[in-house]
Amino acid sequence: MTGTVLLYDPTAPRLERDVPAQQVLAGLAGKVVGFIDNAKPNFNHLVDDIAELLMSKHGVSRVLKRQKRSASVPAPDEVIKEFAEQCDLVITGSGD
Repeated sequence: MTGTVLLYDPTAPRLERDVPAQQVLAGLAGKVVGFIDNAKPNFNHLVDDIAELLMSKHGVSRVLKRQKRSASVPAPDEVIKEFAEQCDLVITGSGD
């Protein structure tokens, strides 16, 4: 049996643009890092370990963690606002 397989590349195209210098972090010391947990199993354990390493080895001053209701929905507007106001860096993640 011969057939055709159609493959889709799920990656977004890269934007070719210069990032202003003020948006590039020179380091993590004293910074606030936010994590948005997509509610998949085990991501919370990974975040706890990464947060500990960021604080103990890289001088991150504070870590904020928020969990979405599910992987298929965006983070609530209030979480986006909170992180935009308080975080220097935000990491979204996936577990399993």
